[in-house]
Order: sequence, then C-alpha cells, then structure tokens
Amino acid sequence: MSSTARELIPEESREPEGAPVHRVKSGRVRRLSGRDKMVLALMVGIPTLIELTLVWLPMLMSVGLSFTRWNGLDLGDIRPAGVANYQYISQDYPPFWPAVQHNMLWLLFLALIATPLGLLLAVLLDQNIRGSKIYQSIFFAPVMLSLALIGIIWQLFYQRDNGLLNFLLGTAGTPQAVDWFGDSSVNIWAAMIAATWRHAGYVMLLYLAGLKGVDPTLKEAAAIDGANAVQTFFRVVFPAMRPINIVIVVITIIESLRAFDVVYVINRGTNGLEMLSALVIQNLVGEGQVIGVGSALAVVLLVISLVPIVFYLSRTFGKENKA
Repeated sequence: MSSTARELIPEESREPEGAPVHRVKSGRVRRLSGRDKMVLALMVGIPTLIELTLVWLPMLMSVGLSFTRWNGLDLGDIRPAGVANYQYISQDYPPFWPAVQHNMLWLLFLALIATPLGLLLAVLLDQNIRGSKIYQSIFFAPVMLSLALIGIIWQLFYQRDNGLLNFLLGTAGTPQAVDWFGDSSVNIWAAMIAATWRHAGYVMLLYLAGLKGVDPTLKEAAAIDGANAVQTFFRVVFPAMRPINIVIVVITIIESLRAFDVVYVINRGTNGLEMLSALVIQNLVGEGQVIGVGSALAVVLLVISLVPIVFYLSRTFGKENKA
C-alpha cells in the first residue's frame, strides 16, 4: 500500500506493515453432506411414493381392468375382453349417454353461473365494506361442509310436503307442490343449485386471495389513463390474476365431473340424475359389480376431465411462451 493511501485510512483501522493479506473466497458451493442427501431423498421420495400409490397405480390398474372381464372376487377369473366394455357402455348401456349430457350440463352451469357468482362476491367483499369478514365467513361456510351433508340440507329445502321452497311458494301439502328431487325434469336443476351454493363460496375465497395480490399501482395507472372501474377490472385486474384463473378453471372442471355426493344422496344417481361418477360406483360396488365396465366408465371420466384441462393449460402457457 502506498504511503499516500495509508495516510487516508484512520490510524485505528490500519494494518501493521508487512501483515499478511487475508482474502475471503466468494461463490464457493458447499457440497451436500450424507445427511442432507438423505433428508432431500426423503422429502422427494415420500410424496412421490404416496402419489404413485394413491394416484398413478390405481389409474393404471383401472385402465388395465377396463379391457378385462372380472367379477372382483378371484384374480384367477380375470379374462381379457378387448374393447368390449367400451362398446357396451357406448351402445348397450342406457344410462351412459344421459350421464355424459348431465355432466356437460353440470360443467356449463358451474362455469357460467357458479364461478361468475363467486367472482362477483369476491369483488364486492374486496371493497372493504363494513362486516366484510362476517360475509366472507357466511359465504365460505358451505365449503367446509361435505357434499353429502349439503345434499341432506337441500333435501330439507326441496321436500315436496314440508320443504321450505314449497312453503314459500304456498304449495306445501297441496297437489300443486313440486317434487323438486323426485321429478326427473327438474331435479337436475335443483341439484346444480345445491352444488352452486358450495362452489361459489370456494371460488370467492380463491379470487379474494387473488385480488389481494394484485399490485395497487396497476389500478392507479389505469385510473390515470382514464379507465373506469369496469374497464380497470376486466383489462387490468382480471388478466393479472392469471394463475388464479388457471386454478379456477381446473377446479371447476374437476368439480363438475366428480359430482357424486349430492346426486347419490338424492336418489343414488337415477331418475334424471345419472352422472358418470355415480355409474362408476354402481358398477364397482355392490352385489352386481362389474369391474370391467366400472373401470371403463372411470377411464372415460378421466379422459373427459383431462381433455379440457390440458387444452386450456397448453393454450395459456403457450401464449406466455410466445410473449
């Protein structure tokens, strides 16, 4: 060090002449120890093993069993059937096509009615109105209930003779009373309204979390540019919640296709409430179980659910990569 530079350093901070220079090595990567590798292997391996055991293995087994004939009792009775099970459900199984139509109708109803309703509730409750937390708790309460319990609750509401709805309409106990769950022409709509009660609260909670995460400066910039509240939401806020929108789309599709609890509580998925999930259970469980047919129905349900999800995700992430 030059004498001039040394004079600029305070005396108490100076190093003695001839002292060795110590340099700290930066950017050094510490190797994982054996314990670190074991912990990492457990953290990755255990969830992977659970997913393989509870998700992928049953799915592959269902696909395999859909090409067989088996009564579900003795493994030695498994016989290959080719595509006979798929031909049977598509050509000779009467409830199949009504179930497909009902699942599609359920999907459209949740997508066009329940999900926008949940979004509307989230936007209203995000305005810091008085009692917002109470309203959030009220609307979210159905989400904490099982769909089976929701079906029981709405049975009390829809009962023909003593139900609340017919009482409000003034038809309870009269011949004009509507059998909301017994009439095959209206029970699907009554069941979808019951499912909407729960789904809208779930969507509300997710969108509330998304709205809280939107950068306020985006709204301020839109206001400066002259955008009104509606334009700001649909052109700035809503696109900024793309991750939440992806989750909502996937959840809506899954909820519509796995609809089982409500219809099974009402009438075991018959008389106008045929659903693919109910048909799967009817063929896999009980005395007259037909494992091959039930597995084929489960595979059809899997494919129907994966196609729109994969299509939407590929379109969404494809646009991000191009951008």
